[in-house]
This record gives sequence, C-alpha cells and structure tokens, in this order.
Amino acid sequence: MALRVEALEMILVEKGYVDPAALEKIITTYEHDVGPRNGARVVARSWTDPAYRERLRADATAAIAELGYGGRQGEHMVALENTPEQHHVVVCTLCSCYPWPVLGLPPTWYKSAAYRSRVVLDPRSVLADFGVTLPASTRVTVHDSTAEVRYLVVPMRPAGTEHLDEDALAALVTRDSMIGCGLL
Repeated sequence: MALRVEALEMILVEKGYVDPAALEKIITTYEHDVGPRNGARVVARSWTDPAYRERLRADATAAIAELGYGGRQGEHMVALENTPEQHHVVVCTLCSCYPWPVLGLPPTWYKSAAYRSRVVLDPRSVLADFGVTLPASTRVTVHDSTAEVRYLVVPMRPAGTEHLDEDALAALVTRDSMIGCGLL
C-alpha cells in the first residue's frame, strides 16, 4: 500500500496537480497537530485536574483551547462525561461532522450509513458490535453532531489508574472511547 501511495503521489506531483510542500504540510498537520492523541490529553487532564474538568464541562471549546487545540471543525465543542449511570455516543446523522482537532480524521465506520442510522435506532446493539456491553441500568444517550456543535466523550477513568501521571493516562485513551463506541 505504501508503494502505491508513493507512486500515486509521484504522478500527481509530476503532472502538477499536487504541490509537494503543501502535501508535506497536510501530512505534518495530521501527524503532529490534530488527532486522537490531542483528545486523549484533554481527557487525561480532566481526570487529573478537577478545576480543568469543571472548565471543560462549562466551556469545552475554551478548555480544549487552553491545551493548544482548536480550529476548523473544533470551533464549538461540548464535552460529555460517561458515568456508570450514563453513557454517551456520538454520531452525525447527516454527514460526518467530527471534531478534527481532538480526534483527527473520522474513521470510515463513523461516516457509514449503517452506523449513522443504526446507532440512533438501536445504540446498544451498535455498541455491542464494538464490544461494548453496558448494564441495563446505564442510560445510553446518542448525540447528533452538527456543523454548529461537535462532541468529545470523556470516558470513565479506568479503575486502578490512580498512580498514573497524565502522560500515562493519555496513553490509555482511545479514539473510539472519545466517540462513545469503546470502553477503557
């Protein structure tokens, strides 16, 4: 696959369709500036800093910007906290609205018609497809992301992680858990 991508890139550059410097800037942006590791740092900070957690609850956009993350597709963020009583799942039923600054590019399944329709109608079965089984007493709420509002799910902190620092905690957080389709 890497060779095919490299060959395609070479052809596009040779024909003048792609500027190599612009392509490198895009790659660097997605490798270093946006992506799930940014969201994981937000989650880990909320687990270790109660004041930050309150700011994240009150104004997620501003709290996320405190850590240097923001911009296109992250202008209006809302943080949702999963608890034993409440589990949040995010979808965009119309297209694929997604918080790029904290989660990177959306996974293919997030954009699929099957996910977008099924998670609204039967979220527990979709979660089960991802290996997430919740107690019957846990409410599941589906949040529809839009061009105006994007969501970041703050998963529950795993038990037994009290001794871990923020970096170690961030390493535990997955993209799927920040969409609500994974548990830690």
